[in-house]
Amino acid sequence: METTQVTDNIWMFRFPVGQAYALRLPDGWALVDTGLPGYDRQILDALRDLGAAPGDLREILLTHSHLDHTGSAAPLAAATGARVLAGTADADVIRGTAPEPPPALLDWEIPIHAAVHEQISDIPPAPPCPVDRELADGDTLDWGERARVLHVPGHTAGGIALHLPDSGVLFTGDTIANVPHVMLGVFNTDRPQAVASFHRQAALDVETACFGHGEPLLTGAGDALRAAGKELR
Repeated sequence: METTQVTDNIWMFRFPVGQAYALRLPDGWALVDTGLPGYDRQILDALRDLGAAPGDLREILLTHSHLDHTGSAAPLAAATGARVLAGTADADVIRGTAPEPPPALLDWEIPIHAAVHEQISDIPPAPPCPVDRELADGDTLDWGERARVLHVPGHTAGGIALHLPDSGVLFTGDTIANVPHVMLGVFNTDRPQAVASFHRQAALDVETACFGHGEPLLTGAGDALRAAGKELR
């Protein structure tokens, strides 16, 4: 796992597939996503290197229910006492009480999807994880500054993005990617919904965008999202 600083208070944890983010709060820390299963110890070690004891992790926000985002959530929550937050429509999948709906793959996505699954074929399923708070569109979190939840369905039914308007930061989950350029995320359950979710996020006033896949945009993120959106139908 690789750790990279994104802003003064945000660090990215990169895994073989996907990434997660640690945010330093006034009274502790939060995570946006948790990576693949089996990375909880490395995440705790990385937080410790940043000065955070396990009990300093206050909340874990899961942008959606896929394995590469929820995989280490359950052991991290158990080890730290952090509350787990997720979108309402994905919560039961994360809890393990509902199946993961399959994506509606486009023809060009099929070989990519197969390659990704081959890459993670030896990784066990994500263990069921309790969800302490189900999030809906317009909910806010107190993370030292207002953090606004956006329901952005399409990649999954309950996908959420998180917008920090005061600092101009957006966490997109997998609705938007930067691989190798800003684009609609792949492997969506409902492409028209995903396109609408992309445009909704592109309309925000943001300077920094943190994606589930691909390098964060540190400056001019809103302009980059809007430019990419012009080609998206």
